[in-house]
Amino acid sequence: METLLVFHEVDDVDRWLASPKREELFGPLGMTARTFRDPAGSNRVGLMVEVPDVAAWEAALQTDAAAEAMKFDGVRPETILGLVEA
Repeated sequence: METLLVFHEVDDVDRWLASPKREELFGPLGMTARTFRDPAGSNRVGLMVEVPDVAAWEAALQTDAAAEAMKFDGVRPETILGLVEA
């Protein structure tokens, strides 16, 4: 398993936090995600994601299901920044 830190902005933080879409998308792929929010109240959020491998993560993000989940969750795709554990 590999650990990723992923940061991005969303339209509504509370909606994003409550969304079941992360588990629906990542769970069947053996991925888990812990959610984080900016304590200063911005729309920036983060995830700590455990993935089988980075290639699987990248492939999952290219699917129609991922695009639909991001749209449902109000994710601003142009703001996504992913970091791989060194």
